Parts: sequence; structure tokens; C-alpha cells
Amino acid sequence: MSMRVAVLGGGAWGTALAMQMRRAGNAVALWARDEATVEAIRRRENPAYLPGIEVDAGIEASTDWAATLDGAGCVLAVIPAQSLRGALAKVAGSVPADVPMVLCAKGIEHDSGLLLSQVAAEFLPNNPVAALSGPSFAADLANGLPTAVVIAAREEPMAVRLAQAFSTERFRCYSTGDLVGVEIGGALKNVFAIAAGAVTGAGLGASAQAAMVTRGFVELRRIAQAFGAEPETVMGLSGLGDLLLTCSSAQSRNFAYGLALGRGESLAGRPLAEGVATAGIAATIAGQRGIEAPIISAVAAILAGGITINEAVSALMTRPLRAEAG
Repeated sequence: MSMRVAVLGGGAWGTALAMQMRRAGNAVALWARDEATVEAIRRRENPAYLPGIEVDAGIEASTDWAATLDGAGCVLAVIPAQSLRGALAKVAGSVPADVPMVLCAKGIEHDSGLLLSQVAAEFLPNNPVAALSGPSFAADLANGLPTAVVIAAREEPMAVRLAQAFSTERFRCYSTGDLVGVEIGGALKNVFAIAAGAVTGAGLGASAQAAMVTRGFVELRRIAQAFGAEPETVMGLSGLGDLLLTCSSAQSRNFAYGLALGRGESLAGRPLAEGVATAGIAATIAGQRGIEAPIISAVAAILAGGITINEAVSALMTRPLRAEAG
């Protein structure tokens, strides 16, 4: 099943997804906010975000929302989580009726505590909403390396159709009806990636990092369960899979941010790390719901400047002992 796919976002992930949509046999139109990115993509490159990688010539790049969305059979919103509301407010009137909106960013809206699917529903109440998530780096996907992700939608048959339309022999899409579970996993793993980077940057050792990732997964599972997510989702690509990838590589912006934080380096001007905005609201949500999430709370406190990394580690290590389960 081929269709016209509109990609909103000309960064690394948006460009990589646009290239994958072309590999899957779809016509692709891509919107980018600045003319320099559009002109670069028309020259089959995107040096600011994917240096050294040749971009598919069939991608129609534009700074015009309406032209990009015209005739689309599917829209991929590859826009940072905290910018999604503003973007949707501008484009909602141009999105074709009943066309699926696939959210490709990972986060929780900081000001409202809403999942991104809830934000999308405010502006596109008549469009089905899906989310694409899983362990995937933009450069790997752009280079055609084997990658597996999951597409979630409350209308599971739609998720199945999208997975079929996006998949190729090097890009495997699983499908699920657990939209909330996929969103929670994708959002929270960014917070733990910051923690993992900070532990590494501070030189606290591989044992500490392994413990942090493992106990972080417990917190992710608790919060996901409170939101009604299915346990299998949390154990899958958008939960455990994404957590393992982003907590172990400096290719992850969130891990790299934490690494700089742990080393005491300046954080000014660093690439966007979605987990920075998510940490505070995730800690607030956990507190409001009575969910024990000490690592998330520690990351939020560190980012707010209320506690040092060593103080956070000391507090975590001296908490009352308990059985491991739960």
C-alpha cells in the first residue's frame, strides 16, 4: 500500500524518516522551517543534521505547510514535544480530514502534563492519532541499517496498516493498540538516558550505570501501569528496547546531555534533549499519583539546580532497603 506521506520536520529524524518512507515506495513531501534546510535537501543533503549522508532525490522539500500537507494520506509529525502544540495550532486547518497523524517525537508536554496524543486530539479531533517509537538513531535509519520500531494507535487495525506501509526489509514496524504504553515508554526513557549519561560523565562506574538503568526501568513500569499501559508494551521496543539504546550511547542527545552534566561541562547551546523538559513534569505526575520514582525525581532536582549528582546518588543509595521485586 503506497500513499503520499507528509513529514513535518526537517531535522535528522524527520529527514531519516522521509528517506525511509521513500524506500517503502511512498511519495514524500517534507516541511522544514528554514529555507536553508529545504535547499540542502533539494541538493540531496542535510549537512546540519545528517552530515555525509545522501538524501533521497524524490523527497519534495518546502517551507509551505499547506503544500506539504496537500493530498497527504498520512502525516508524520517529527516536531519536538514541547513545540508540538504551537505547530499543530498552525497546521490543523491544512491537515486533510480523517488522515492519520503519526507522532514521532517523545515526551510529555511540560506545562500541561498531557501526552502528545492528547495534545494532538485537541487540534485534530477528527483525525486518528498514532505514535512511532522504538530504539532507533536517525543516522542508522538514514544509512539503511536494520532498525525495528513500533507503531501504536488506539484503532489497532490502523496501526497494522501503517506498519505495512512503512516497513521494508531493513526497517521492521511492529504494531500495537497500546498507544499510551508506547508514549510513556518513549517519554520516560529520555529521562533515564540523562541519568545514565550523568552517571558515566561523573565517573561513577559501569556497576552504578547498570543499577540505574535497571531500577529506572522499574520506575518506567510503575508509571506506565498507573496510566493503564499493557505490561508487554513496556517490555517491548518502545520501553525496554529504547531504554537500552539511549542509556548506552552518546548518539542519544539525552545521554550526551547527561554526560556533559556529569562532567561539569557547559550545557549552553547543546542540541535539544527532550528529557530535560520531561523530567520535571514526570516527577510532578509521579508525586501527584503517589508513584515511587526516586530516579526521576533526582534527575528533575539535578536539572533544577537543587541538588548535585553526588548528593543525588548518596540519597538514592541510602534510601530504606526493600525487596527487589517492585
